[in-house]
Amino acid sequence: MRVGVADTTFARVNMGGIAIGELRKHASVSIERVTVPGIKDLPVACKKLIEERRCDIVIALGMPGGAEKDRVCAHEASQGLIMAQLMTNTHIVEVFVHEDEAEDDRQLAWLAEQRTREHAVNAVRLILYPKELEKDAGTGQRQGFEDAGPARR
Repeated sequence: MRVGVADTTFARVNMGGIAIGELRKHASVSIERVTVPGIKDLPVACKKLIEERRCDIVIALGMPGGAEKDRVCAHEASQGLIMAQLMTNTHIVEVFVHEDEAEDDRQLAWLAEQRTREHAVNAVRLILYPKELEKDAGTGQRQGFEDAGPARR
């Protein structure tokens, strides 16, 4: 099993390093990493990890800024990641942490680490243990912050 990790130099936290550490804790997999400048570079990096380095799943990590133009760039990158998934028929787990999700640098670093760790586990579960994800269907899972829980009537 080969897992791709694509991260950016724009991020203010080494999300790729965190993801790799978490992957190694939960599975014995081969890991391929590529680092690109920004989030709009992630779609082609992920596609290349799948097609050229034969990854079975990829984790795309990025940290858009808090300005409106950053939200637009994040949306464009998300669309590119979706297109890459459809073109390759391979899951790409998008892990974006927007700078405006946090009140300060300390919370931003905490959120980036938590969300990255939780999504790395999700990637392992998605590719190796998909039935485990079924158990959590409809439970309002959130990565990073507290889970929302299921909706009640």
